[in-house]
Amino acid sequence: MSETKQAISELVGIRARRLLDVRSGRYEEDAVIGVRGDRIESVGAPLSSGTRIIDLGDRVLLPGLIDCHTHVFLQGTRGKADFPYQLLQEHRAHRVVRAVRALRIALDHGFTMARDMGTEGAGYDDVGLRDGVAEGVIPGPRLQIAGPAMSSTGTYSISGYRDDWKYPSGVLVADGAEGCRRAVREQMAYGLEWIKVYANGGPGERMTADGYIESTPNWTAEEFTAIVDEAHARGARVASHATSDTGVRMALDAGVDSIEHGFSVRPEVARRMASQGVYLCPMLLPTEYVSEVRARERTPLWGHAPAIQARSLRNCLDAGVKIVFGTDAGTAPWTEVNEAEEFVFETRLGMSSIEAIRSATSLAAELLGVAGEAGTLEVGSRADIVAVPGDPLADVAALTAVDFVMKGGQIHRAPAALVDGRATPESST
Repeated sequence: MSETKQAISELVGIRARRLLDVRSGRYEEDAVIGVRGDRIESVGAPLSSGTRIIDLGDRVLLPGLIDCHTHVFLQGTRGKADFPYQLLQEHRAHRVVRAVRALRIALDHGFTMARDMGTEGAGYDDVGLRDGVAEGVIPGPRLQIAGPAMSSTGTYSISGYRDDWKYPSGVLVADGAEGCRRAVREQMAYGLEWIKVYANGGPGERMTADGYIESTPNWTAEEFTAIVDEAHARGARVASHATSDTGVRMALDAGVDSIEHGFSVRPEVARRMASQGVYLCPMLLPTEYVSEVRARERTPLWGHAPAIQARSLRNCLDAGVKIVFGTDAGTAPWTEVNEAEEFVFETRLGMSSIEAIRSATSLAAELLGVAGEAGTLEVGSRADIVAVPGDPLADVAALTAVDFVMKGGQIHRAPAALVDGRATPESST
């Protein structure tokens, strides 16, 4: 056996003052996780004398975090000019380079897995990123991808330019039930795990008398159902951007797996989401980030969006909807915002710290179909482990200070004070 294989197969103990069991919501004191290769071999069991021990001191161990909604090909879309620049002027290769940087940033922040929800004009370049990460060519979270999201003619940027120009759209445009099925088949040829659909867009958005958002749908019921049926038949799941009441209802009628943003979810619709087992990925941080500028540049409705979204989230919490963590990272530049700030917004709006943490661990893994593989620190799961100083149950903002990241048994980031030694008979438990 080569030296490399010996090193990979060596049992390594990861020790810290506490381990958070995300299922029970309780700490285990003086925890030691045994890691061999890319898997967790033991949790809390004594390690034999001579085992390599990485001692993280007075820290909390948690599962690697999961971001269920990112855009690695975007680098900020707050202002009206940001989106056209990136789609029409920035070279695709440059967008890929910055996407590689975004993946590294996400991993630095403790996100060992992510669902990237649309390349926004970069075609199927996310396939290369997903596969490059899996091969170890570039560092980043393990990825599930959606390629170019889907919308109908005239409902999504880029649009409204000269009619004699041909320019890229931010989505794959499809019309008619058969056209929608054909588009899904095209996407599935690239091995996507998700199909993302824009249920409604910006045109025609308005405030209702009872304080929710309404807008014109992007699809007929026949089109939307065709997309979901075709995706499910081919083994993909469907995530729907839906910010209006009609958008959410149509997405539920079609049978989607998750609602993205969900700005406008009335109580009765929230109860329906819960009964159908549809997840909500709310993304509160980006709404706050863009609302002021977009209210000034686009429509005053954006000024009310944070409050409407907060109300809808509380409706979903009351109804028992499963909430998963997403940041829409890329809406805010990757270099300016730590995705973990989303945890703070979740708790401000009524989620407990452990509920917020589960949204980015066990529940996120459930949505992505990797429960037992990721999202928990259990024997047999992937060795995706992060550590933070402080107490994230007392103050979830502690998760913005992740300083130890292990992904698949490989240490990506470690604090300067890390102690790397060997277990003695006295220290092996």
